[in-house]
Amino acid sequence: MTKGTPSMGKKSGKKNFARCRRCGKSAYHIRKKKCASCGFGNTAKLRVFNWMKLSKRR
Repeated sequence: MTKGTPSMGKKSGKKNFARCRRCGKSAYHIRKKKCASCGFGNTAKLRVFNWMKLSKRR
């Protein structure tokens, strides 16, 4: 079994992320069927955390 450059070539052709229907960002995981940015596919509510509001206050 080899490591390094030959193994990296086998990783091509697989697509994990696509554009999200709800937020429009390229964060929708095709295999998990959920968006990492807004939470679409996981919950009806938008994915929001308190630490996100910190930058909006400034």
